[in-house]
Amino acid sequence: MWRVRRPSPHPNEPSPTTTTPPFNAPAARRLRAALGMTPEHVAYGMRVSYGHPHVSPDHVIAWERGATAPSNSELTGLAGVLWCSPAELIGRPRTLREHRIARCLAPEDVARAVGHDVHAYLRMEETDIWRGTDRQSAALADLLGLGLPDFVTVTGRNTKLGELLRSAATTRWQAYVRPVAKLVPLDRRCLENVLRALHEDYQGHMAATLSWGGGSGDAGGAGQDFLDRIVEHFWTKLQDDDDLEAGWKTDV
Repeated sequence: MWRVRRPSPHPNEPSPTTTTPPFNAPAARRLRAALGMTPEHVAYGMRVSYGHPHVSPDHVIAWERGATAPSNSELTGLAGVLWCSPAELIGRPRTLREHRIARCLAPEDVARAVGHDVHAYLRMEETDIWRGTDRQSAALADLLGLGLPDFVTVTGRNTKLGELLRSAATTRWQAYVRPVAKLVPLDRRCLENVLRALHEDYQGHMAATLSWGGGSGDAGGAGQDFLDRIVEHFWTKLQDDDDLEAGWKTDV
C-alpha cells in the first residue's frame, strides 16, 4: 500500500500514514494549466467548495511536484476543482483499493455488487487478499474493469504465480499447467502454449550463454535474471496471443 508524508502537519489533517492512491502529478499540473488556474485558485476551491479548510497553495504545489500526494477525500475535491474524474488524477492502480477509487466507488458499492459483507470486503482491501467465490470474482472483474493481469494482482496471486512459473521454466512445464490454471483463469491450451514457450526461452537462453563461453557463472546470472522477471515474461507472451481475451474464463 502507498503511504506518504504530507506537508505542514495540521490538526485537521489525516495521519501521515493514511493510505492514498498513486497520484498522477503531471496530469494534475496539466489540467490546472489548461483551465488557466493558479495553485491559489485550486486551494481556494478545495477550501470553499469541498470542505478542506487546511489545503493551501503549498499543498497543491507539493502534489504537482510529486513530493506528496492528496488523501482520498482530497483527491476527490481536487478532481472537482479541476473539472475531471478522480481516475484522471490517479496513476496506474495496483491494488484492489486503488482500482475501486479510480472507479469512484465506495466500499459499500463494491461489497453490494459482489455480494460481500462490507466489513469482510474492507479486510480484503487491507490485506490485499481476495476471498471471493467464482461468481464474486467475475462480478469484481466486471465492476472494476479489470484486465487479466490486474485481476491476478489485486486478488493477491502474483507471488504464488511467480513460484509456479519459475518451476515450470526450470523443470517439467507440463506438471504446472493445472496449478497455474487455478490462479490464472485461461483455457488449458493457451496456458500450455505459454508455459512451453517460457520453458524453451529459459533453456535456450541458458544454452546460448554457455555456448558463448561465459561459463556456468554467467549462465546462472542470466538465467536468474530471466527467472526474476518471469511474471513479466508470462504476461508479455499472453499479450502476444490474439486469443487471450477469448481464453479468459470467469470460473476463477
